[in-house]
Amino acid sequence: MSASDHDSVPPGAAQFQNTRWSIVLAAGRNDSARAREPLETLCRTYWPPVYAFVRRQGHSSHDAQDLTQEFFARLLEKNYLADVERERGKFRSFLLAALKHFLANEWDKAQAQKRGGGQVFIPIDAPFDETDAGHEPADHLSADKIFERRWAFTLLEQVLSRMREEFSREGKTELFEHLKGTLTGERSSLPYAAIAVQVGMSEGAVKVAVHRLRQRYREVLRAEIANTVASPAEIEGEVGHLFVVLGG
Repeated sequence: MSASDHDSVPPGAAQFQNTRWSIVLAAGRNDSARAREPLETLCRTYWPPVYAFVRRQGHSSHDAQDLTQEFFARLLEKNYLADVERERGKFRSFLLAALKHFLANEWDKAQAQKRGGGQVFIPIDAPFDETDAGHEPADHLSADKIFERRWAFTLLEQVLSRMREEFSREGKTELFEHLKGTLTGERSSLPYAAIAVQVGMSEGAVKVAVHRLRQRYREVLRAEIANTVASPAEIEGEVGHLFVVLGG
């Protein structure tokens, strides 16, 4: 690469190429082995919105678990990535389109297999709450809307989990648990002065900690979204879409 070529690379572009979905898209048809690990991580992370969509189609909890597992197993085993167009490469969009195709055309094939046979992608006895898994009770929401909402909630849960791990490594888990309620943009259920007493800090120090927490939250949110889009240019649009979905 020439000096002029290097200068033309947008800041952060090199780091972005290492995000999960970008690795998958870059590997594409030619290096499925390289794509498998990041794709598997994405599939495990975004299991809940797929399960939520399947449940909304009228399947029982047990059948929905089987269908979700079979869908992800096929996604990893088959070369579905060959059909992904990079310019339309949001993982969210790809996953929903692939799921609809699977449910419409391949469930009969899955039924023909022995129950419990083949790859089990997520153990069906893995503990989860039906509501947490995304079976939204609101009858007015379509399956697509439920998928979007569960996608958004799952992404935010990932962000909080990453931040909790960061605070834990610094021995500040208790502080995080007290401050995480401020990430909604509202004051915590407890005033800063009360939090300060509980965590052994001054009120001013708590305010600074909240400011830094919110700043880090925005950074981690964008980093998590970067794992699911094809280019840095799509991040802000996905952030906006996320909050539209949550506000809907």
